[in-house]
Amino acid sequence: MLGPIRIMWMRQIKEYWRSKPRLIASIAQPTIFLMALGFGLGPVFQQAGGGDYVQFLTPGILGMALLFGSVFNGVSILWDKQFGFLKESLVAPVPRISLLIGHSIGGATTAVFQGVVLLPVSYFIGFRLDSLLFIPLIILFMFLISFLFSLLGISMGAKLDDPEAFPLIINLVIIPIFFLSGALFPINNLPDVVTTLAKLNPLSYGVDGLRGSMTGSSDFGIVTDIGILLIVTFILLVISNYLFEKLET
Repeated sequence: MLGPIRIMWMRQIKEYWRSKPRLIASIAQPTIFLMALGFGLGPVFQQAGGGDYVQFLTPGILGMALLFGSVFNGVSILWDKQFGFLKESLVAPVPRISLLIGHSIGGATTAVFQGVVLLPVSYFIGFRLDSLLFIPLIILFMFLISFLFSLLGISMGAKLDDPEAFPLIINLVIIPIFFLSGALFPINNLPDVVTTLAKLNPLSYGVDGLRGSMTGSSDFGIVTDIGILLIVTFILLVISNYLFEKLET
């Protein structure tokens, strides 16, 4: 089982590394967001008594990079359908769940790479880690977020057949997830309905975990964040595996 996982993981890594425009854009986009919002809204946030906005914003933008970088991994499933590679993979004498896990870990790895690159970039914008000792915990949260949403992207890719429709539908799903995650603004003082939706959002716990491990400020607690992410990941893994098993060869 480990062999197919490693092969699918390496395939995703090679595809990402060979596409230089994709590699550059995946790093440049969150950097632009961080600079524009950090410098643009930072003074307003500080005047409102919110403190240093760059310190607050950086974990949120990191979560955004991981979200977008991992969930769009699902579009490769659609292209694999179009070119026949998925059919060849599914008829191979290996468990389908190993193909699913390898594909998901590959997408998560490329997303984590984007996050790791963004960390030193944020330093030049003014962000400071609370402690370097928490870097392993930060990377753990990066991987949990990326693996979770890579599974979400694959699940949607398994149900769709039109590669051109995938970005439209996935954006319809992940834009609300992003804005209701507390990435750009605190969720504590929002209306009750919005706060409830934010607490049902798995990315909220990912961003909170990143913020807690990067700045020492956490609303839910690190242990709670990890627990929720693991539970949702397991649920999505079961759903994704079911959809993968239903794919026709």
